[in-house]
Amino acid sequence: MSTSPHAVDQMLPPARLGALGLQHVLVMYAGAVAVPLIVGRALDLGPADIAFLINADLFACGIVTLIQAFGFPGVGIRLPVMMGVTFASVAPMLAMIGAGKAAGVPKEQTLNLIYGSVIAAGVFGVLIAPFVSRMLRFFPPVVTGTIILVIGISLMRIGINWAAGAPVDTLPSYGDPVHLGVATFVLLSILAITKYGKGFLSNISVLLGIVLGSVVAILIGKMSFAKVAAAPWFGVVLPFHFGMPVFEPVAIITMCLVMIVVMIESTGMFLALGAMTGKAVTEEDLTRGLRADGVGTLIGGVFNTFPYTSFSQNVGLVGVTGVRSRFVCVMGGVILVALGLTPKLAQLVESVPVFVLGGAGLVMFGMVAATGIRILSAVDFASSRNNLYVVAISVGFGMIPLVAPKFFQYMPKAMAPLLHSGILLAAVSAVVLNLYFNGVKSRAEAAAEAAASTHGSE
Repeated sequence: MSTSPHAVDQMLPPARLGALGLQHVLVMYAGAVAVPLIVGRALDLGPADIAFLINADLFACGIVTLIQAFGFPGVGIRLPVMMGVTFASVAPMLAMIGAGKAAGVPKEQTLNLIYGSVIAAGVFGVLIAPFVSRMLRFFPPVVTGTIILVIGISLMRIGINWAAGAPVDTLPSYGDPVHLGVATFVLLSILAITKYGKGFLSNISVLLGIVLGSVVAILIGKMSFAKVAAAPWFGVVLPFHFGMPVFEPVAIITMCLVMIVVMIESTGMFLALGAMTGKAVTEEDLTRGLRADGVGTLIGGVFNTFPYTSFSQNVGLVGVTGVRSRFVCVMGGVILVALGLTPKLAQLVESVPVFVLGGAGLVMFGMVAATGIRILSAVDFASSRNNLYVVAISVGFGMIPLVAPKFFQYMPKAMAPLLHSGILLAAVSAVVLNLYFNGVKSRAEAAAEAAASTHGSE
């Protein structure tokens, strides 16, 4: 019997770890800094304070990624996971900012109100992690495959917007032919390197595609290093930079709802990674992973940033590269910490235009959807047509926030984090419909079915 470690636990040579870790960082960077930018601009903070929020976020991203991927006793799922600020927290935080402005509350006090709710949500996440993980038996392959499929489809919107060069289609630069041309060049480069490259070269096809796209962007004058030259070499991230947190019950309850959304979405991400890496995710694994979400959110509140979750962009990268070692993400965490402490390097990474990332996004996010389809291919649809209903209706629910953003506009604003997440809607729908049609299996049966599905998708 072989005693070699699972591919997830294999340590790669330092040079390979560095390149593969940087690849993960480039993929998640735009999403990682987006929330600090949104919050900082909504609060009308000055450039120095916004830059601090970004550095604090990168620093905390790195720390939380190390906790999740490397793992510590009782905390961390020990899979190739990169952690970043969840977009589910944006709407509640903007609501707090709007209320603060209307009441004439100082900016720092509003930030400390946000941080107090984030810290409380982190503690809440740590406490409920064992209870959420017990839901694993409600996630048979028909449910997990559907959720992962919806995750991939949801992410495609991000990749498409990246390729168009802007986060929303109302900006004048959206869809500029130059942006589309560079994104296409990056996509074709990745495909060529994947097909004709051998070994390690093929593994870093996304990184090489982004580098080639950046060279083109420089040559056509679409990539500038002005911010890099102006940024300092070193910056310290201290806890409670803006003052002590403020704990307000309504804000705390709202952020705890966000934490529930984060944990359900994380469950889908962890199961997707289990399928991609061929390592079955047990209830104990899930508890450690969800607990790390809570610990990470707690750390985020202390270090002047926001709730953390596993970044689905990077799940797609695992599928593209086929590199399953979690130590690649550990290296990514180290790089993020370094970026958080070195503003000049952070600005260098930030200078990569989003349309360069767009070509890579189409590949990676499509791989997440393909993984969901692969899991569903093992589901019995022939003798049980009920499973077709589970998939069909759940995918429909998952599409609501994507194709009809105003669908729930008359629902209570407090429910926005729940209703505006297509992944959550699909997950709830799939779980409920599966219970309705197929009932609940014992934990042993569910574990065996999940393991068979995971190994079958290797």
